[in-house]
Amino acid sequence: MIRLCLAALALLAAAAPASAQRVKDLGGFQGIRTNQLTGYGIVVGLPGTGDDNLEYTVQSMKSVTSRLGLQLPSGVAPGLKNAAVVMVTAELPAFAKPGQKLDITVSSMGKSKSLRGGTLILTPLQGADGQIYAMAQGNLAVGGLGAEGKDGSQIVVNTPSSGRIPEGATVERTVDTGFDRSPFLTFNLARADFTTAQRVQDAINTRFGGGRARAIDGVSIAVSAPAGADIRAELMSEIENLTVEAAEAPARVIVNARTGTVVINSAVRVTPAAVTHGKLTVRIDERQEASQPAPFSKGETVMEQHSGVGVEEEKRPMFLIEPGPKLADVVKAVNAIGASPADLVAILEALKEAGALKAELIIL
Repeated sequence: MIRLCLAALALLAAAAPASAQRVKDLGGFQGIRTNQLTGYGIVVGLPGTGDDNLEYTVQSMKSVTSRLGLQLPSGVAPGLKNAAVVMVTAELPAFAKPGQKLDITVSSMGKSKSLRGGTLILTPLQGADGQIYAMAQGNLAVGGLGAEGKDGSQIVVNTPSSGRIPEGATVERTVDTGFDRSPFLTFNLARADFTTAQRVQDAINTRFGGGRARAIDGVSIAVSAPAGADIRAELMSEIENLTVEAAEAPARVIVNARTGTVVINSAVRVTPAAVTHGKLTVRIDERQEASQPAPFSKGETVMEQHSGVGVEEEKRPMFLIEPGPKLADVVKAVNAIGASPADLVAILEALKEAGALKAELIIL
């Protein structure tokens, strides 16, 4: 299986020539981002799968009813098997305007077994600054389910204590990005690379004139822009659609030791190295035999223990890895060794320590 995977990677690397990418696929402008929202609310209408009489559930219900003008008697703990306290999360997109809808995720905080069939009561969603940016409410869509028998046996499918409400929140406040007032626009690459940053700078200067863009470091490119939201929006649109040939990624070998997955990118190089990989197997056989005395004798039947210990070592000759300028050469060398996924990790680590593997080895 691992041979097929590595061979497929080699073919893909050989067949995929370097191609230009849009600038918008390499990163994004600073400040143009999503914001996380969080809220604390109550789900009602559950069929007996709620939090029951947890103290904070009772307090939350009293707070909700007080906003509606209903005061629950003091000292009374109402049964709340049909209610559950939940955390509500959402992402506020950049430039979201009041009245737009957001998808929200609702997750139980207490001992509620399922939120299926519940309704979220009006819940404010706050940002990191403590301001309310959206209000959430609606009926939950829960993908999981659970069932329990009287003897305590139960079955749970997926996660019934969490659900979603499509378009369950309404935006109430916009986030000021300030992109129309800052002295310049800053484009940030998703992955730091000085070569790519320089190429993005050159592409912008070629399109809009020299001196317009300046690479600050391996991530950020500062672009001078005239004031005005409409002018800057047009400029940003043109910059995002410029094409740039991104620099080749650093040489990396990614190994997932748990699943045996190995990914080698096209920048990996190897120098000459001799590799041998043997396998030692120790086998112990245990068996018992009954020793029966002769008929009419005074002897007793006893059990005798017999053990057999053997050692087998698989003989594999040393294999020479030739210097490989391409990924296909690395794949060919690894296939020739015939290593299993677990053994391959050990071989790659040894090649790295020996200095023969010119790549960063990342083990997940």
